[in-house]
Amino acid sequence: MISLQKGQGVNLSKDNPQLNRILIGLGWDARTTNGKDFDLDASAFLIGENGKVYQQPGIVGYMDGCESGGNGSVTYGGDNQTGEGEGDDETIEVLLDKVPSGINKIVIAVTIYDAISRRQNFGCIENSFVRVVNQDNDNVICKYDLQDEFDIETAMIMGELYRVGTEWKFRAVGQGFENGLLGLCNAFGVAAHA
Repeated sequence: MISLQKGQGVNLSKDNPQLNRILIGLGWDARTTNGKDFDLDASAFLIGENGKVYQQPGIVGYMDGCESGGNGSVTYGGDNQTGEGEGDDETIEVLLDKVPSGINKIVIAVTIYDAISRRQNFGCIENSFVRVVNQDNDNVICKYDLQDEFDIETAMIMGELYRVGTEWKFRAVGQGFENGLLGLCNAFGVAAHA
């Protein structure tokens, strides 16, 4: 397994030329609590060459009707509303050979549900990670542990899966946003889903 630092990337296809079925696992723990559960949600934005979503809705996640996208190539594994337990709290599965050619990048994000009214942000979260697993043999290819402090951010881009020619690569991003899912939807051109 390759342990990534912020900004680092790995060529997923180089050492795994037959790689097709991958699982992107995300996890976190609440560092502090204000009496309300932390409900974090994973989502994937399917991005075209222009930096915006390839087709509407362009997002895969817990929202109604958005559990799968990219002609079924990207699937959300389900909503964990508490983050309790070991291992991955939420997952996204990708079938690389099914991703439409117009999708150049899949941005993996985590947002805090109802963060403003619950007065929660990523400063209250610890042990956040994203990992990429080869589902054919259950080998963890790479993992990124979020290290930075984020005291006002309510959304986080954890990483991005992107295509270069016929190869797929993954980059650790760790970029926070203050305006949650709505801010990410606006940035990537998602229509009326936040």
